[in-house]
Amino acid sequence: MHEFTNRLINETSPYLLQHAHNPVDWYPWGSEAFEKARKEDKPVFLSIGYSSCHWCHVMEEESFENQEVAELMNENFICIKVDREERPDIDQLYMQYVQMTTGSGGWPMSVFLTPDQKPFFGGTYFPPDDRYGRPGFKRVLQALAVHYHTEKDKLKNSISQVDEAFNKIAQIKSNDAQLPDRNDFDSAIESLTGYYEPLYGGIGNAPKFPAVQVFNLFIRAYKNTAEPNLLNMVTHTLQNMADGGIYDQLGGGFARYSVDEKWLVPHFEKMLYDNGQLVQLYLDAYLVTGQNYFLQIAEETLEFIQREMTSDQGGFFSSLDADSEGEEGRFYVWTQDEIISILGESDAKLFNTFYGVTASGNFEGKTILFKAQSFEDVSQEFDLPADQVERILEQCRKKLHDYRSKRVRPGLDDKIITSWNALMLSAFARAYQITGNPSYREVIKKNVTFILDKLFTDGILQRTFKDGQSKYDAFIEDYAFLINALLDSYEAVFDPGYVKKAVELADYANKHFLDESRTTYFTTSNLQQQLVYRLKDAHDSSIPSGTGLMILNNLRLFSITENQSYFDIAENILKNHSQEMIANPYGYASYLNALDFYLDKPKEILIARDADQNAKDFMDCVFNNYLPNKVVIQITDGTDKSAFTASLIAGKEPVKGKITAYVCHDFKCSLPVFTPADLEALLKN
Repeated sequence: MHEFTNRLINETSPYLLQHAHNPVDWYPWGSEAFEKARKEDKPVFLSIGYSSCHWCHVMEEESFENQEVAELMNENFICIKVDREERPDIDQLYMQYVQMTTGSGGWPMSVFLTPDQKPFFGGTYFPPDDRYGRPGFKRVLQALAVHYHTEKDKLKNSISQVDEAFNKIAQIKSNDAQLPDRNDFDSAIESLTGYYEPLYGGIGNAPKFPAVQVFNLFIRAYKNTAEPNLLNMVTHTLQNMADGGIYDQLGGGFARYSVDEKWLVPHFEKMLYDNGQLVQLYLDAYLVTGQNYFLQIAEETLEFIQREMTSDQGGFFSSLDADSEGEEGRFYVWTQDEIISILGESDAKLFNTFYGVTASGNFEGKTILFKAQSFEDVSQEFDLPADQVERILEQCRKKLHDYRSKRVRPGLDDKIITSWNALMLSAFARAYQITGNPSYREVIKKNVTFILDKLFTDGILQRTFKDGQSKYDAFIEDYAFLINALLDSYEAVFDPGYVKKAVELADYANKHFLDESRTTYFTTSNLQQQLVYRLKDAHDSSIPSGTGLMILNNLRLFSITENQSYFDIAENILKNHSQEMIANPYGYASYLNALDFYLDKPKEILIARDADQNAKDFMDCVFNNYLPNKVVIQITDGTDKSAFTASLIAGKEPVKGKITAYVCHDFKCSLPVFTPADLEALLKN
């Protein structure tokens, strides 16, 4: 029996359920809490976090489980707990406020509101007492309770300033901007290269995040210019990440970020959205370089997702916690003696040499595994052939992985989020296009079926699914990522129903999320319950901007349907964000990726075949080359062609019973070709 139980016990979010037995009288976000705050004239304390957040756990243990602190909270505030992954709209709004007023942000996020949802003080982690140069939470609670009740004029003035700031953010831009051109794109790339850290790779210094959208840009720019430095920045970074501790050397998959500049010490949480993006980047690096190592890392990561992050029904889980048994990283780290006891002296010596395991360790007296040497160096040191070294290491990794699996595992956040599922769905689609691995095809079909069956309520897309319930109308990122994933999945399995669903979702997003000037998408639709301020989804964060990805979606759909409105929307957004893209290419990298697609004008590749013919050799030509700006359609006599524009497929039939390929570009189409070699020649032009 638990001593305390609050209203969060009725929620499905693992993060909220973690707090269901706090002595704090928590409410979920909703009218009940704000009505009580108004009735009792109490300020609201809003705490926002997520289940795999280490410092969220720390603040819970120090403050929310502390009865003295809880009494202060319950007596003076109405307390609301929000899972940022369920409600990105609430998180975005109050993070904007915290960043505006403090200059930084993060989680746990702690914001104090009036009963009408207006913020008047905010921060992140507060220790219970003054510590680390931070004010203690108890002191903050007492001071803000007094401020709310006794300094109404100051409070009113503060809120007026916040209103003014948010009103400025919401102002509609004029439509007189110029479309960015190739020079603007090149200028943005040059600016971004200045942030590259040349010693270990990555953007900026510690802590280092993957910055996937930026490296996507570098690969695109390399394709345009063949400038070797652009490719070197990508391959150098990806090699060091995959060799480092940020990559799980035993189980596959990447941690959230590295706390040091070397990619050695990760923040150990594993997020679905990071891995979905990184798989695609590693696949692109493989296509450009032909280096199998990049493909291997992508495949190992997908194996990790299939093994540990996929539900029986086909949905992908959200994250694995950084902590286990109350310690960050405990599940992943090793002592030298432990490895010797498992592997034996001889194999352990080789393994420890390769993976940098020492008696003193590299993380709090233990070792995070990383590739300290190459196969060749270890081969020379141990006087063994390199392939034998590789075989021994593979056997050792399996033994240690099996041993590790018996440890207390990090917490799993098993809620299923539409946008993050879509990122991983795209990863499996891209991997299937390249490898033809039949298990990937099954994952694709099962995940799409899951999303279509479980994440729609009365025809409206939902944000999350957990314990048999779908919840919260979806946000623009959910629409944007799912449209993109459905188009990627169509180009993997060629089910035209995927295109029809993408069109349906895009039409809904363009009707209900696009602002009246058609320059940006709002985070929420005009049919969703509105917060006190309605914000737009503008710049990239750890995931691409919904607006940035919708530019690309609209352009792809224009090629498929020739619906002019898709093209006009994309062009208008690019035009009206041209200044931001040039001034802040890091924050608008997804826009720049879409701009490259727009400027390049995609190749529209159509393969026509009889139903009993196998076009794999033709598809290998298409998908085993790096062609980011393309649209691929495959038709047979039995294909439902209603999703495709008549002019694109008109007259495009197999010629004389042969598999026939057509390539169109900039409203001009090639003559038909009948061999993979001829198709490859067309694609290189």
